[in-house]
Amino acid sequence: MIDLSWAIDPIYIATIFFFIIGMQRMSHPLTARSGIVWAGAAMVIATLATFLTPNLTNLALIAIGIVIGGGFGYIAAKRVAMTGMPQMVALFNGMGGGAAAGISAVALLSTTTATSSSLAVVGGLIGAVSFAGSIIAFLKLQGWMRPRPITFPGQHLVNMVVLVLAIVSGVLVILQPSWIPLTFAVYLPLFFILSLGFGLLMTLPIGGADMPVVISMYNAFTGLAVALDGFSFATPNYAMVIAGIIVGAAGSLLTLNMAKAMNRSISNVFFGAFGATEEKGVQIQGSMKSIEVDDVAVMLAYADKVIIAPGYGMAVAQAQQKVKELTDLLESKNVQVKFAIHPVAGRMPGHMNVLLAEAGVAYDRLFDRDEVNPEFPSTDVVLVIGANDTVNPAAHRQGSPLFGMPILDVEQAKNVVVLKRGQGKGFAGIENDLFYRDNTRMLYGDAQETVGKLVQALKKL
Repeated sequence: MIDLSWAIDPIYIATIFFFIIGMQRMSHPLTARSGIVWAGAAMVIATLATFLTPNLTNLALIAIGIVIGGGFGYIAAKRVAMTGMPQMVALFNGMGGGAAAGISAVALLSTTTATSSSLAVVGGLIGAVSFAGSIIAFLKLQGWMRPRPITFPGQHLVNMVVLVLAIVSGVLVILQPSWIPLTFAVYLPLFFILSLGFGLLMTLPIGGADMPVVISMYNAFTGLAVALDGFSFATPNYAMVIAGIIVGAAGSLLTLNMAKAMNRSISNVFFGAFGATEEKGVQIQGSMKSIEVDDVAVMLAYADKVIIAPGYGMAVAQAQQKVKELTDLLESKNVQVKFAIHPVAGRMPGHMNVLLAEAGVAYDRLFDRDEVNPEFPSTDVVLVIGANDTVNPAAHRQGSPLFGMPILDVEQAKNVVVLKRGQGKGFAGIENDLFYRDNTRMLYGDAQETVGKLVQALKKL
């Protein structure tokens, strides 16, 4: 058999090159699709390089894993609706963390040096936390678990004890060689059980409103775990190291930026149990005033500038196609239309951008908070479609749990129309001051159906 092991390092260099190009292109919506293709090609190349490893004896197991994992991923990706994308991202990221933890376990059973074992233990801890935490995120986003924070007395103390025990058991694994039965039978399983437990306990008190930050953070965890695993082998796997570092760095930067967008620290997101209790004792002046579709249509038809502020409700109603149709119709009537995108709108980073791109809304119509906020005072109508906490003026009220959070200042527009199913509060559990403002009207109903009626009403004008 021809020895091609010499080709592994050059292939890994090509893989790293493709990964970097893919990540760079994914940084902009116009090139994100091709970036995914580049990164996917890199992963395929890295996987194929595995088969060049000398004395490889488990080819059948590798092939079975590729078929099962690739088949499941393909079917899930083809079938998942855009509204289910946050859940899929959380689940697939969790699988990456679980894979990293599995690689750590194998490394711990085969490594002999303390350095390699230490790297594998740290990688295993982070990977297990990412896996367990991502599963909780998936369950909350899917609605199979209560989305609000789940807390209990002494929770932080319990979490700390579990983490310390996980670290202690990891140290025992490092100190005891893998061939000692006690390591294999007790310390190693205990280490992973405690690591998984900590991941579960750390994620339970995080509410649905913070899931975009959580998903991004666990993505960074997975990248870091993969990088550490790459160093834990006798011969370092540089493709894993570089890919893991890139993913970890990108996820960390995104996490910090999203936390900044909410004016909160990472520690507050993960340990603050934000949204565990609803705001009480606040009397909001005014009342909610409803409006009919025909009146909104007239308001839009005679406007010069309209800004649409989408939120998770648009995703749930799958209204993005109707919103695109409404946008085109308004522009045909010489109405200027822009979209105001809050960084944490939805349930994953860039959720609104993905939905609107799917519907064919041009990227130059999308504006982030800092760009669009100065325009609200000169805007005739703002359509708030399924957004709540990201447009809540309570963020300007001293004492509110949202106080200090940068929001879309839609209340400054001449007229605000809120499309909403009912009068419920957002994920943060805080009453929305916007709904009671004199310039705000509530258009109740399913967003897709309501926007469709708006389109039909506009066509008659």
